[in-house]
Amino acid sequence: MTKIVKKSLSDSRLTAGRKRRLEKLSRRPDSEINTSDIPELTEKFWQNAVRNPFYRPLKQQLTLRLDADIIAWLRRQGRGYQTRANALLREAMLGDLSPGKRKERGWPNANNPRHDGIAQTRRAT
Repeated sequence: MTKIVKKSLSDSRLTAGRKRRLEKLSRRPDSEINTSDIPELTEKFWQNAVRNPFYRPLKQQLTLRLDADIIAWLRRQGRGYQTRANALLREAMLGDLSPGKRKERGWPNANNPRHDGIAQTRRAT
């Protein structure tokens, strides 16, 4: 019978000697680092870069109240309506976070109608 042992870097504690070596290395300027064995990354490299296909954001379970017609529309499209709802929300979030759109909308801004939206309405009722 064989025994499989799994170790990771987090299993190894930093000794005082290792901490001193890391401190010394962190104080060195970048110009002293020898990078002759690795090529510089150019803009061309990043143009062809893709997001890690194995990336999975953490999911959080919650209760969310949506209008009945929205749920019906999502469910009419078949299985996976929660995944589609998540994709729609992610697309809206990324559009809202893009630098050009934030400046264009003036967000955050107390005079922005989106700023006092539902929270203000709910408090009044």
